[in-house]
Amino acid sequence: MEQGEPALVKSMTGYGRGEAVVHGRSITVELRSVNNRYLDCTIKLPRIYVFAEDAIKSKVQAHISRGKVDVFVTIGPSENGDVSISVNKPVADGYYAALCALRDSYGLKDDISVSLLSRFQDVFLVEKTQEDLEAVSADICSVLELALQDFDAMRAREGEKLFQDVTGRARTIEALTTRVEERAPGIVADYRARLSAKMAEVLQNTQLDESRILTEAAVYADKVAVDEETVRLRSHVSQLRGLAEGDSPAGRKMDFLIQELNREANTIGSKCQNADIAHVVVDLKAEIEKIREQIQNVE
Repeated sequence: MEQGEPALVKSMTGYGRGEAVVHGRSITVELRSVNNRYLDCTIKLPRIYVFAEDAIKSKVQAHISRGKVDVFVTIGPSENGDVSISVNKPVADGYYAALCALRDSYGLKDDISVSLLSRFQDVFLVEKTQEDLEAVSADICSVLELALQDFDAMRAREGEKLFQDVTGRARTIEALTTRVEERAPGIVADYRARLSAKMAEVLQNTQLDESRILTEAAVYADKVAVDEETVRLRSHVSQLRGLAEGDSPAGRKMDFLIQELNREANTIGSKCQNADIAHVVVDLKAEIEKIREQIQNVE
């Protein structure tokens, strides 16, 4: 990544809002998301617009790869009038007939009026006027696009901070790997010196078998060799950096690489029974764990 170029890592945590009046209808869309292993999208919108849910979900899925995403859609009344109200005549007739029967049966005052009838449930039918459902869905999605842009801007800002932290810790891991590589050859030399001293002490005046010492040292060197582990450590760090600088969501791949980094660090620790390298391995694992915590929030 060039100096000054924005990081492409995006956080899974974010919030976005879009608002516009489209074809005489006020539409507001809000998104918020938190960490999740996979994409879990929940959409809440007025029941009469439920037909647009699939279009909204498809647009979100095309834009976001993982995270628990909640989408809230608020739609105001159309300036053109998108509902029609009419009398539910069978119900109104039934109420009127019942009121008349009540009046006649009990000799009550005849005060049946429009205001009285209108208070009864379901006397009026409120129906949504016929609309082009695809056009309405497109209107909602156009405002959703505004919300997604706002949402992405926030995720990118958070992603920049994650990128800086992860790449900084990756450099620390490389520096610690260098320390292991510098110290590892001395372990065999130390072992050979200790072995020679021990054998000289046991055998005392007997001449030491130098070839036996060399053979034992070679066997030990093979057991404690960490060349392959350090090479893989550097390879994993390089891949991790490449994913962080890539242009596609890579949180799951980064999570896998962290597992591999941890595996190599554990192997080095188990092979090299040396205090200096043990301290380096502890530092290595601490840095790896900090990266693991950060990438839990990477898309």
